[in-house]
Amino acid sequence: MNSTSPVASNERISSVDTLRGFSLLGILLLNIVSFGLPFAAYMNPAVAGGSTGPDLTVWLIAMTFWDGKLRCLFSMLFGASALILLGRAERRGAGIEAADIYYRRTMWLILFGILHAFLVWYGDILYAYGVVGLLLFPLRRLSAKALIVTGLVIVAVHSLQNFGAGFGIGELQRQARVEKDAKAIEEFKQVEEMFSPTKEVVEAEIAAHRGGWVSNLTKRAPIAAMFETQMFFQFMFLDVLGMLVMGMGLHKAGVFDASRSYGFYGALAAGGLAAGVPLNYWAASQWAGSNFEISGYFTYIGSTTDVGRFSVALGYTGIIMMLCKAGARFITAPLAAVGQMALTNYLLTSILMTMYFDGWGLGRFATLSRHELYFVVAGMWAINLIASPLWLRYFRFGPAEWVWRSLTYWKKQPMLLRQHDSLAGAESAVVDAQ
Repeated sequence: MNSTSPVASNERISSVDTLRGFSLLGILLLNIVSFGLPFAAYMNPAVAGGSTGPDLTVWLIAMTFWDGKLRCLFSMLFGASALILLGRAERRGAGIEAADIYYRRTMWLILFGILHAFLVWYGDILYAYGVVGLLLFPLRRLSAKALIVTGLVIVAVHSLQNFGAGFGIGELQRQARVEKDAKAIEEFKQVEEMFSPTKEVVEAEIAAHRGGWVSNLTKRAPIAAMFETQMFFQFMFLDVLGMLVMGMGLHKAGVFDASRSYGFYGALAAGGLAAGVPLNYWAASQWAGSNFEISGYFTYIGSTTDVGRFSVALGYTGIIMMLCKAGARFITAPLAAVGQMALTNYLLTSILMTMYFDGWGLGRFATLSRHELYFVVAGMWAINLIASPLWLRYFRFGPAEWVWRSLTYWKKQPMLLRQHDSLAGAESAVVDAQ
């Protein structure tokens, strides 16, 4: 193998692919709300989609088991994949070229994220991974312990930031409603418009989504710009950085390669879920009990989210690693195929979901209640789980992965499996002759 060539199929860590596939599918359980309902409904179920009966039940389940937990896991795996890439390149003797490849890969991801956010869907995560990923290269030589401790410190700072935001919003609300301070009233009105928009604002958003591609672009562009500037650096930067660094540390500690004992993974699963699930349920039920008051979101959800999501993410990791160790391929193999094509599946999901919900496609935006959205999730999962293994029977990469790797290595990569096998055989013959 060339010292700077992409990873071969037999070099992949199947447990990492399986965990990545699991987390990617799980992310849609929350993203579906942003695809199918008005912007504020993601945070506040009282805005649209229903907040009583089965809709409230689904929301409580989502906040307890899904919200942020799968993205947390997906983020940690991105950090792990950066470490895998650099470690493999350095073992092959790539030298300084490893840095060249890593930074090209990361900067292309930033561009993909920008295009995805503005042209397809504003809730992109690729841009965040690309920007934060620029900081990871100098950390590659740190020990597992140092990386995990560093990640925990960053997450702790982010938690304090969330707690401070909650206190600040509560104080702003008091000044606006009790003291009638003019400046506070204006500032709190902006917060209310994000969490609890008026009926007219919601109807205008629905009309825009049900319109053509251009009307969707004009609605999406300012939200995407806000997410990738103000919101990213104010709220998301430490969130993503902490999880990426944590993922590097956990991979170095052998957590993601299924090499630890059943006892270790069993304790991880039981401890993570036991710590996170009750905390998440308590926070969600308390906020629902406050009639979804704006300040209550930060008081209950914001202040507990980091501990709750990280704990549950570790619980899921323990379960998936035990399945990998047990050789349950009827479960792990389809998930690994989805994970091997994570970029393709991520972008495909955004394209198909916007086609289904927005007016340039089927125009089903805001026509389904919250619990009905999960029938659409099941359909998308079926596409991911069926198409990915079929594609990988014939091709080395997913289409998006092929583009990304070709741009990263400044060389068109062999796509067909038999094409790659013949090139690998020829390369081996040259090595043998030497």
